[in-house]
Amino acid sequence: MIEVEVENRSGAEVEADAAVELARRVLAGEGVESGELGLAFVPPEEIRELKREHLGIDEETDALAFPIDARDELPEGVPRQLGDVVVCPQVVGEAWRAPVVHAVLHLLGYDHGSEMEAREVLYR
Repeated sequence: MIEVEVENRSGAEVEADAAVELARRVLAGEGVESGELGLAFVPPEEIRELKREHLGIDEETDALAFPIDARDELPEGVPRQLGDVVVCPQVVGEAWRAPVVHAVLHLLGYDHGSEMEAREVLYR
């Protein structure tokens, strides 16, 4: 089972249940059966700060991924910590599905390129 902890600090209404379902569908499609995922919805100033702090780019963005275990082999009994997906509803608007898929794929180790693009099309 994929456990998803959701937090909405954005001040906007979000489709949290649909975003959780989408993340679980992507993970299942990629063969991840269990693990823990954080999903945070944040305001523009927070995602800008995160992007500046972690990527050195001072701009708002739609979503960020902070992977932890990805697909690493783990000792028996140790729960998989997939990482965190951070989404800014004010930036993504109604088109939130694509950035969620993109960020979840980053958690699994995909980098930008044709392979990731093909996976994104599959899950949208």
